[in-house]
Amino acid sequence: MASTIRFEGSKQQQQQHYATSSLVVGYALCSSLLAVINKFAITKFNYPGLLTALQYLTSAAGVWILAKLGFLHHDPFTFDTAKKFLPAALVFYLAIFTNTNLLRHANVDTFIVFRSLTPLLVAVADTAFRRQPCPSKLTFLSLVIILGGAVGYVATDNGFTLTAYSWAFAYLVTITTEMVYIKHMVTNLGLNTWGFVLYNNLLSLLMAPLFWLITGEYAQVFSAINSSSNGIADLFEPAAFSAVALSCLFGLLISFFGFAARKAISATAFTVTGVVNKFLTVAINVSIWDKHATPIGLICLLLTIVGGVLYQQSVTTRGGIGRQSGSDADRDEEKRIPGKTSGV
Repeated sequence: MASTIRFEGSKQQQQQHYATSSLVVGYALCSSLLAVINKFAITKFNYPGLLTALQYLTSAAGVWILAKLGFLHHDPFTFDTAKKFLPAALVFYLAIFTNTNLLRHANVDTFIVFRSLTPLLVAVADTAFRRQPCPSKLTFLSLVIILGGAVGYVATDNGFTLTAYSWAFAYLVTITTEMVYIKHMVTNLGLNTWGFVLYNNLLSLLMAPLFWLITGEYAQVFSAINSSSNGIADLFEPAAFSAVALSCLFGLLISFFGFAARKAISATAFTVTGVVNKFLTVAINVSIWDKHATPIGLICLLLTIVGGVLYQQSVTTRGGIGRQSGSDADRDEEKRIPGKTSGV
């Protein structure tokens, strides 16, 4: 009997490990491809506010339609839950907004470097605000390597502009806040994964018109429509339409894998997962166009990714992927939240 129980427990742990691995791999693939896809989309369709609004619309409508067809289940939309989730949606919107504008004014490599800095800041924020254990010496060293690579990249960046780096710093602040705060919402609000995707994208979509007015982008869009013979159709040439459609599809995919991975691993490990998968992003970016860093800049960029790999090794434990040793708070969260390990 005891051996049977041990076998069942081992089998369940193995299934949990595979489920978590699948979520992390799915997020890594979507994240690595989406940076290049979004850069391509913003190059062909130079309206960042409208692009992100279309992504939110696709994700929210996609969840609603798939739920109606019986392919998935999401928590019902209620105004009480929406009010609780609104601050997280605002932070998420600001992170995507600054991300899109950073890609508009800088190359993908600059985006990756500033994205790579977030594990260090998230680790500090996790310890300060979420009472997570302090990083070990090896973990902290790996995060310092990431920082060193980023500083080296900035020092050798011949494409430096005040506008690009202003958006880069704004993105760094918002993405760090988003990583920690949404992790807090995921572990305390109790929605299932598709519920989070629906709330996040629907509330972000409702905020889009406000930012359209603030940035003045609405005037650019209406001006383009009025000056074209076919109206809004001219905004979507075949190349632009394909880029925007692909961007929207991957936006929906990364919404699911992003929230599911947030439920399965710690905030810092989730952030580093987004750093490590940038190997593929760098390879694609260098292959398809010349909008990338200098050779020295690429070396510094790869150094930040190596730091991410070292970090991942330093925090991986026997019980799962990317768990920090002694993270009792995360284990307690798993007990409180139904479906945490499966991500649904």
